[in-house]
Amino acid sequence: MSAVRPAPDLASGAAQRDLFEWYTSGTGVVLQRHDYGLAAAGDSRAIHVPAGPNHVHRAASLASEALDETPGLGVVMGALPFDGTCEAILRLPERVIRVVPSHGGVAPQPGWTVTDLVPDPLPTEYEAAVERALVAIDAGEVEKVVLARTLQVKADALIDPRLLARRFNAGERGSFVFLVALPGGASTLVGASPELVVRRRGRKVFSDPLAGTARRSQDRTRDREIARQLLEAVKEQREHRLVAEAVADALTPFCSNLVVDSEAGLTSTATLWHLHTAIKGTLKPDAPDALTIAAALHPTPAVCGTPQAAAAALITRLEPFDRRFFAGLVGWVDTLGDGEWALTLRCAEVSGSTARLHAGAGIVAGSEPAMEDLETEAKFGVGLRALGVEPDRV
Repeated sequence: MSAVRPAPDLASGAAQRDLFEWYTSGTGVVLQRHDYGLAAAGDSRAIHVPAGPNHVHRAASLASEALDETPGLGVVMGALPFDGTCEAILRLPERVIRVVPSHGGVAPQPGWTVTDLVPDPLPTEYEAAVERALVAIDAGEVEKVVLARTLQVKADALIDPRLLARRFNAGERGSFVFLVALPGGASTLVGASPELVVRRRGRKVFSDPLAGTARRSQDRTRDREIARQLLEAVKEQREHRLVAEAVADALTPFCSNLVVDSEAGLTSTATLWHLHTAIKGTLKPDAPDALTIAAALHPTPAVCGTPQAAAAALITRLEPFDRRFFAGLVGWVDTLGDGEWALTLRCAEVSGSTARLHAGAGIVAGSEPAMEDLETEAKFGVGLRALGVEPDRV
């Protein structure tokens, strides 16, 4: 493997900053946010992470071993599933293209037309699952659990993952956009996540947990009112606090100093408001790499619940599908230990002319099944718009 280096031929020019052109079917990985972009180029070493327990921990160990064997500055990139029910393949590319990416602009028109939407479970079935979760909460089994739904989107032509990534990128400015070939080569994970699990830069570490969501309005006055109501909502604040506290507790052993916002603030995407807490710290000299730290945090209560083991067991009982890579991790780690890992949210798993979307909502005491269903619809809307559909009730 040669040392990782920037691509001189991509140093300037808006068209040249379209990293999605570098995506290769079956093995490609492209990751970008507002201030950097990384794309795998050339041959890559595949790091196979078999299905099974402790999946992210094993992935971190295998990635570290591969980087130790690589001369120069190597980078491991890819996506990991929610709970290890399927194999993952991380990539150590021969060459990594690094540029400041272009964002926003006019979304390209899709080369397909959506012909059918198939929800699983149906909204009424999802609301019944939320009611069962509330019974478990009242019984003291869990304090919070995140329940998800899926939506299969069928089109009349092949869905081009690169074009879909460009549409996510144009519609969700500031999000962590990803385009990752999944094991087997037949499907691709595409999305734009708003949630950072961990970023490591030298001795500095950052996390930005989100929980508590509201759909935005195009009317500015109404949009401000929605934001205010979210910030003051007792149920949403309770849900968010569980996530922020868990992330801070998990980061504490790695840090000599940790600063956590005293109160939740607001952050937004193009279509949604979220409560967030900024967390930043200074790592101890012997702190591990970014993926190992991410393994200690995952799955946070933002995508699982609390207590973690009980919430995961409840998810298995109440969700009639395998999450696969939804609510997992996507990102990179390098030889220096630096890296960034985000949650695989607002994403689609694309295969041929179909795409499967996922959306979840955090259930706590006081949750209302119909409102949680509406929250999942709002989150489906991000992927549906990228696929060329103006969302309706799903």
